[in-house]
Amino acid sequence: MAYTVLIPARLASSRLPNKPLADLGGVPMVVRVAQRVQGGLAAGTRIVVAGDSPEILEACARFNIEAVLTHQDHVSGSDRLAQACSLLGLDDADTVVNVQGDEPLIDPVLVNHVARLLQDHPLASMGTAAHPIDNVADYLNPNVVKVVLDTTNHALYFSRAPIPFLRDSPSGKNVSALPQPAPLRHIGIYAYRVGFLRAFPTLSQAPLEITEALEQLRALWHGHRIAVHITPTAPGPGVDTPEDLARVRALFTKSPAL
Repeated sequence: MAYTVLIPARLASSRLPNKPLADLGGVPMVVRVAQRVQGGLAAGTRIVVAGDSPEILEACARFNIEAVLTHQDHVSGSDRLAQACSLLGLDDADTVVNVQGDEPLIDPVLVNHVARLLQDHPLASMGTAAHPIDNVADYLNPNVVKVVLDTTNHALYFSRAPIPFLRDSPSGKNVSALPQPAPLRHIGIYAYRVGFLRAFPTLSQAPLEITEALEQLRALWHGHRIAVHITPTAPGPGVDTPEDLARVRALFTKSPAL
C-alpha cells in the first residue's frame, strides 16, 4: 500500500531548542527519524520532512532526505501537516502517516501497521496505535495517555486519567493492581486521510480537548472515527528533554547503526 510519511520538525522548542538538528552520532535527529523509517518501509512509500526553517531543509538535503518548508507560525502539528499535503499536491483520498521528528527509534513496522488501518477500517478518518500498560505507575501517570476501544478497535475515548477505572478501588491513588484486560497506553503516531487532515484545522476545538489537552479528542467530538492498532510492546524512547537526548545519544554512540 502506497502512502506518504510526514515528519513535522520545528526549531522552536521550549524544553529543547533546535531539537530537530540535535546531533545523534554525527547525524541530525530529524534525519535519523527519516532514515529509521526509510529502512523498513515498502517500495514506493514517500518520506518527507515538513520543516519550519531553511536550516532543517539544508540538513535534510545533505542526507538526501526530501523536505518542504512550511510556515513558522502554525498553531498545531496538524496545521503543518495539512500545509505539507498541499505543497506536495496530495489527493484527498491519499493516506499520510505522521511520525514525530523526535522519535529516532521508531519501529518502521509500526508505521506500516498504522498506515494499513485506514485500508482495513474504511469508516475511520484517522488511525493510531497503543500498547498494553504493564505497571500501575504508568496507569496512574497523567503524562501517560490512555485509550479505551470498542469491539472493532475504534477509539471510544482518550484520557490522562486512569481508564478504564478500577471500580472497586476507593481512590485511584490506592490502586495496587491493574484492571483486566490491561489498560492501553496511546502511542503518538497517526495516519490520516488527506481530505480529513485538510479539514481538521477548521474544526472547532472540543471542550474535552481543551480540558485534557489532547487534540485527537477533537476528531471524536465531531463524530470522526479513529482506528487503533494494538502493538505488544512500547516504542523506543522519544526525545523531549535534555535528559532524553543524553540517553538516546548514548544509545547511538554504543550502536551507531541503530
